[in-house]
Amino acid sequence: MSWVLDEQRRMLRDSAQSFVSERAPVAHLRALRDSGDARGYSPALWRGFGEQGYAATLIPEAHGGLGLGVCEAGLIAEQIGHALAPTPFLGTAVLAAWLLARAGSAAQQQAWLPRIAGGDAVLALAVDEGPKHRPAALKSTAVREGGGWRIDGSKTLVVDGHVADALIVAAQADGGVALLLVPAGTPGLAVARTAMVDAHNAARVTLAGVRVAEDALIGSVGTGRALLDGVLDVGRAVIASELIGLADEVFERTVDYLLQRRQFDRMIGEFQALQHRAAELFCDLELARALTRQAQAALDAGSADAPKLVAQAKARANLSANRAVQEGVQMHGGIGMTDELDIGLFMKRARVLQELFGDAGFHMDRAAVMAGY
Repeated sequence: MSWVLDEQRRMLRDSAQSFVSERAPVAHLRALRDSGDARGYSPALWRGFGEQGYAATLIPEAHGGLGLGVCEAGLIAEQIGHALAPTPFLGTAVLAAWLLARAGSAAQQQAWLPRIAGGDAVLALAVDEGPKHRPAALKSTAVREGGGWRIDGSKTLVVDGHVADALIVAAQADGGVALLLVPAGTPGLAVARTAMVDAHNAARVTLAGVRVAEDALIGSVGTGRALLDGVLDVGRAVIASELIGLADEVFERTVDYLLQRRQFDRMIGEFQALQHRAAELFCDLELARALTRQAQAALDAGSADAPKLVAQAKARANLSANRAVQEGVQMHGGIGMTDELDIGLFMKRARVLQELFGDAGFHMDRAAVMAGY
């Protein structure tokens, strides 16, 4: 993927920007948060994502999708980041759609992909089991029993888990990894919404003797680890785009404030120290954007370098977004610390996305190991 977008991708980006800014500005998130909405997202907005085709980005045309790639999903995620829009896009249209399109059975694809494409279903990937991202240390188990599977374990930070029509649960099985579709309401499945600091969706999940049919397995136990690693990298690359969109918005709002706020009879944007900080942040964000688009292109091409590039991109996006929100709060001064100003909401969202599927330290270590250190 070229760093400079072609016409088709510019049109997709501009379309998503217009849709999200009109239908889900930051005020939309505030309204859901302040009303204590039990879902934490708007089903009407999600259906709108289906009508616009955004939910169908990674779904093959044969199942009502657009047949596009991670690059295009990243462009949509950037615009979601600009508006802090709470949607099931990541868990459903990215993670679940990629997994089912890549390894789902014909029956699984027929049952779920058209519904995802239309914005009529929500799915969630359940992987992490502790406070930090450790996908290689799964403790949940899946055992073949009575012609099906019995699943036991617990999961944390399951994005959209409490509103999902089904969970895709990762568990240890027969020396490999099983990815199993578990419908909501299955006996033994307990899902509790967690109140996250950024007012977005997540859940704690407990599986106690949950039984599903044999055909609930996505792919095979032998390919499960590779599928899990692959879908996590896709998610990381898309999260990196959302972080960049979020950081871009903070940067734009901060520069606008520097050109309006006056102190000592001058606009504070005239002070050289603040100009230098803004210029450095701009360069930082452009570096993160270039790394992220390179990683997404590598994923779409099936490059062997894709995992390392994704690790570099997620680490850089984590650090760049963190710098952006810190500079945004500081340059806004005292008002930057108030809930009245949106900057604090961007900081909270950045904190959650930085942890989701690996923080900067996790991915710097991962990149170093893959580079031979």
